[in-house]
Amino acid sequence: MSPTASATPEASEAVEVETVAPARPAAEKPATEAASAPAWRPEDVTVHSSGELPTEDEVSGMEIVIPLSALPGDEGYHISKDPRVKAVQWRDLVKVNRWQAFKETTLSFPWIAATLACFYMAQSSGNLLWIGGALFCAFYLFLTGLRQVHCAYHYSVGISRLGCEFLMVFLSVAMTGSMHVVQLCHLHHHRTNMTPEDVEGFTGRLKWWQAILVGPYFPLKLHWFALKTAKPRQRRWIYLELALNVLWTAFVAVMTFGYGQWWLGLYLVTMWVAQCGTGFFAVWTVHHGCDDKHHVARTQRGWLKNLISYQMFHHIEHHLFPAVPTCHWAKLGKRLDEAAPELREKMVY
Repeated sequence: MSPTASATPEASEAVEVETVAPARPAAEKPATEAASAPAWRPEDVTVHSSGELPTEDEVSGMEIVIPLSALPGDEGYHISKDPRVKAVQWRDLVKVNRWQAFKETTLSFPWIAATLACFYMAQSSGNLLWIGGALFCAFYLFLTGLRQVHCAYHYSVGISRLGCEFLMVFLSVAMTGSMHVVQLCHLHHHRTNMTPEDVEGFTGRLKWWQAILVGPYFPLKLHWFALKTAKPRQRRWIYLELALNVLWTAFVAVMTFGYGQWWLGLYLVTMWVAQCGTGFFAVWTVHHGCDDKHHVARTQRGWLKNLISYQMFHHIEHHLFPAVPTCHWAKLGKRLDEAAPELREKMVY
């Protein structure tokens, strides 16, 4: 076969195609050379768009010439360098229209109101079944809140950068803690994913029960790391969020113990418990059993599963294309399935 091949239009944008020096046909090689492994080795390898090596008599015109350094197993390999991934079209998925921006910025608001209302009804009616409804709503409050701040971390909500900052401030109080702390640690996680330096992702290297047990330590670890490494501008946002949390906690304490409004206290305690679960729910679920080279995160397929989880588990898509907002992850997942189908082998559930 000819070791040279023409790249697809998409791949030509992602990799620099080099002409490989043609190998001599086997018939022209000396018998001694043909009998042993050839000493000459090309600088590039021709592969199908699927990543598979073509056979001797199979060159379809859909091959890509890629550097050996982009192949799995090479010292410098990372899935983000894979030409199949680089050829995936994603820039058209970055744009967010006005309806999508409005939806993303208000996604958790109904769940916040429903959680507070259920806790209030539990106290006012004396029917503790309302607490079950409150916990259900609190779960989705936290899930939708995570979706909002996750996009805000990357400024991909569809609103201004300052708007994203204040969205994080609001959700810092609603969910407790500092979302600018989590932003700093999350961006560091993207740079050091699944390595020993990964502060946010360390629970992904633990067993499931260990990730649950370290729950209370997880948010403290993030806050400690962020306060040590934050730049002055980031530190100002963090201090603002922590100060607002102190004021909010003081207000709830007065209302709970001074005026007997324990439904507010239940809401605050629920948010604290939820924060202790983020190391397991937001990190371990999407990174356990993964590595730092190829399967760097898990993903999710199935319309019902993604409806229940608010599309939050397309995680390898997010790591490979962090500029794409959550509302377009499902479309991105379909494109990634066509380019590198093996990446969907690791599912969240």
